[in-house]
Amino acid sequence: MSNNSGIFGALLMLAMAAGEVAALPYQQTGTTVRHHRVAETENVVSPEVLQAEAAMQKQDFDTAETLLKKVVASDPSDYRAWFDLGFLYSQTKRTPEAIDSYRKSVAAKSDVFESNLNLGVVLGRQGENAEAAKYLKAATQLKPTANSNEGLARAWLSLGLVEDSQDPQAALSAYAEAATLNPTDPEPHLSAGLLLEREERFDDAAREYQAAAALDPKATEPIAGLANVYSKQKKLPEAEAQLRRLLEIDPNNGAARTQLGRVLAAQGKQDEAATALGSGSSKPGGDPHGALDLGTMYVNAGNYTAAEEQLRFAVKGLPQDAEAHFALGSLLMVEKQYPEAQVELLTAARLKPDLAGIYGNLAVVAAANKNYTLAIQALEARAKFLPEIPATYFLRATSYDNLKEKAKAIENYKQFLASDDGKMPDQEWQARHRLMAIDPSNASKYEDKKADKK
Repeated sequence: MSNNSGIFGALLMLAMAAGEVAALPYQQTGTTVRHHRVAETENVVSPEVLQAEAAMQKQDFDTAETLLKKVVASDPSDYRAWFDLGFLYSQTKRTPEAIDSYRKSVAAKSDVFESNLNLGVVLGRQGENAEAAKYLKAATQLKPTANSNEGLARAWLSLGLVEDSQDPQAALSAYAEAATLNPTDPEPHLSAGLLLEREERFDDAAREYQAAAALDPKATEPIAGLANVYSKQKKLPEAEAQLRRLLEIDPNNGAARTQLGRVLAAQGKQDEAATALGSGSSKPGGDPHGALDLGTMYVNAGNYTAAEEQLRFAVKGLPQDAEAHFALGSLLMVEKQYPEAQVELLTAARLKPDLAGIYGNLAVVAAANKNYTLAIQALEARAKFLPEIPATYFLRATSYDNLKEKAKAIENYKQFLASDDGKMPDQEWQARHRLMAIDPSNASKYEDKKADKK
């Protein structure tokens, strides 16, 4: 009954993946510190505390815990014993106990750098950022018992990390203090770069990433950050250079290879892009994101066989990615593999119901599979996101026609004829003849319209 081939062009929307090389995960709330001498001016240290500290040096936490609990039971004001217990609990993954012990250490003696630092760090790890900041700020105003600048730099860096999301400007100031105190450490610059990139202050972010990369040339995080920033600024040659540099250090970085392919394609370097994407896509352990990009490139070049291989690999590697299923389903539609195309497009619609382009293609393949009810449902779903076009009126009309729902078929054939304006002449001829067949009382009206068109 219906001839769908004339509307493929109007409905076909193959998925184009877009993305960036994300900087490698860098989520840190600082590190706790261990010390042997809490304060230079201590007069008396319990023998049990010294024994416990010696046991901890040997990783004998059971012995240390027994000794320290004995000390705090007899003297709850022994801040050093509470500090050591906090450190022991932190090392043995008992975070609530660690926090409680560090609190008691600070309560017993509030001016110890290490106690404030460690309490702030552990609270930050638990997401209690506001309270963590209170203790870390206190630590920045105190003096470490050893390696003063390094310790204070750690405190400022940890403070920046807990303030990063709630007070970006305060975090940036903290990172700057850490960088000044420990100028050989790339971490404050990297953390500042990540924050500035998130704030879309791309030039400033690039400077921080460059500083981090200069301090540690083999580190991948700042190079990935630079690639991100340059990609977002559309500085494609600069992004390409950083991605190639990243791949020299980490040749198996599939995300970087995928992004390089995208950057090359955006510069019109299609052959190089295909090589970059192909080298890491459908091979065992390859990058399915790269396969999705490469498959799309092959579709655009008309190489459907190669495209299908890449898109099937993408779907296998990204089973929950609606774009991958959409791309494969759309390609299978073009290849007239309608039953499988329907499965892929239904999967895409389930995974991402608001991906509007799915529904036109789903309507086409459902009609080709003679599932006219699904075709109409897909067209109605499409209409929630996109305006009607002549092709959707025609497909809806033929679907209702096949379901013997004459009134709705007539209505949609008429809307198709009113909107098409000669763009799809074969379908206009079919619509008029179907109208004459299912609405014979008005057959002359449709003949007259045809004559007027001539």
